[in-house]
Amino acid sequence: MPEQRARVAAIDCGTNSIRLLISDIGDGRKTDLLREMRVVRLGQDVDRTGHLAEDAVQRTLQASREYAELIAMFGVTDIRFCATSAVRDADNAEAFGDAVEGVLGVRPEVLAGDDEARASFLGATRDLDDVRTLVVDIGGGSTEIVVGTGDRIEWSVSLDIGSVRLTERFLPSDPASVSEVAACMEHVDAVLAPVVAQLDPVGSFVGVAGTVTTVAAHSLALPSYDSDVIHRARLDLGDVSAACLSLVQMSVADRRMLPFMHPGRADVIGAGSLILDRLVAQLPLDTDTLVVSEHDILDGIAWDMA
Repeated sequence: MPEQRARVAAIDCGTNSIRLLISDIGDGRKTDLLREMRVVRLGQDVDRTGHLAEDAVQRTLQASREYAELIAMFGVTDIRFCATSAVRDADNAEAFGDAVEGVLGVRPEVLAGDDEARASFLGATRDLDDVRTLVVDIGGGSTEIVVGTGDRIEWSVSLDIGSVRLTERFLPSDPASVSEVAACMEHVDAVLAPVVAQLDPVGSFVGVAGTVTTVAAHSLALPSYDSDVIHRARLDLGDVSAACLSLVQMSVADRRMLPFMHPGRADVIGAGSLILDRLVAQLPLDTDTLVVSEHDILDGIAWDMA
C-alpha cells in the first residue's frame, strides 16, 4: 500500500532570516509548494549582549504571524519550527519560545550545533550524487561543516563564525578597512585551524545558504537572482574566492545596487564572503569546484518530518 503523503510546514529561524517551506512528503518524495523568506535579524547584537533584542523579537513574531496565515491557507497537517544560533546563545530563549508558541501553536525546537549540521547535510545532498561529500552551511551566527555519504554522516562541527556575528565584531566600517578585514580573516583562520587538522581530503564540496548562493550569483554575474541557475551550479574555486573578495571590498550601498542582492543581506555579506573564502583556502579538498545547492537546513527539517 502506498505511503500516505503529509503536508508539512518547516520553519528555519536563523540569526539573519526566518524561512518557511510547505511541502507534501511521502513515498520517499518531497513536492515543494511554497518557499518564503523574511530577513528579521533576530540575532541583532546577541553576540555582544547574549540577549534577543525586543525589536528583533517583534520582527520575527510578525513574520511568524504571516507564516501562520499561509500555513492555514495551505491546510498544513504538521508544523516544525527550528531555531538555531541566535536562540541557542540567548538568555531569553524561553520567553521567545512562549511568544512563538502563542502565534503558531508549536514550540520552537532549538537545534544543537550537531543537529543543525545534520539537517543542513541531509537537505543539501538529497538530490546530489551519492559520494563522500563535505557540506558547508554559512549562517548569520554559526557555520556548520559536515562530511558524509548519502544519509550517513561521519563527522560534523558547528563553529561560532557567521555573517552577522563577524560583521558586528570585526567589520564596523563601510566599506570595511584593510585592518578590519585582516583581523576578521585572522580570526576565521584561527577558528578553522583545529577543524582542518581533523579532516581527510574530500572530493565533493557543496555550499548552501544565503552567503553561498549570493556569492554564486555574483560569480555568475546574474542579471537577477535566479534559483534555477544557482541550484547545482558548479563554480571554479578560484572564481569563488575572487567573488568573495570583490563583495568584501564594496560599500553596502554598492552591494545593494547588485541586481541579485537581497537588501537584508547587503550589510553582512562581506563577513559571510570572508568565511567562504577562508573555507576554500583552508579545507582539504580534492576538487577545484564548489557545487551550490539551494536545498539546505530547511529541506532537512522537512525531510525529518516524513
